[in-house]
Amino acid sequence: MDSVRDLGIVLDSHLTMSPQVSSVCCSAFYQLRQLRLIVHSLTTDAAKMVIQAFVSLRLDYCNSLCYGISDRLIRRLQAIQNAAARLVTGMRRRDHISPVLRHLHWLPVHQHIKFKLAVLVYKSLYGLAPQYLVENCELVAAAASRQLRSSDIATFVVPRTYNSSGRSGISSCWTTAVEQPSVQPKTV
Repeated sequence: MDSVRDLGIVLDSHLTMSPQVSSVCCSAFYQLRQLRLIVHSLTTDAAKMVIQAFVSLRLDYCNSLCYGISDRLIRRLQAIQNAAARLVTGMRRRDHISPVLRHLHWLPVHQHIKFKLAVLVYKSLYGLAPQYLVENCELVAAAASRQLRSSDIATFVVPRTYNSSGRSGISSCWTTAVEQPSVQPKTV
């Protein structure tokens, strides 16, 4: 067995996320082909909602796991978003896509992954996330037994994890996801 599916995520033995990206691409392009038949009879806002419901949610589901994947896989995911944006707006394939994404208020895939990861770290830092995440998100200043020079900077204690190639995997994103938390959460 080379890959396994758990909670809708396909993981391979080397954690490359390639089977997951292939699965997302297949299902999202299938949905886009189906929606292409009816999108012309919908208003732009209705088409945007339908495409977000069927396609964008597939891109968003557990996409923080895609942090650090290869550029080739990111381009495959970006192709889905570009095709969805073109379907909503009626743009041609050779038209430039960046203004279209900006008009739709859609972040490019690689930025959206970083944004969701930053939100996850932010919520973990302020106790708004599940307890198992809160326990693994700790500032260096709070963890240090003595005053360190790095206590003034919002850096995190990085839990060490290693993938099959021996490199640090998800732990490298803790320090790069949130540079400095500048907004305190509102308490209700």
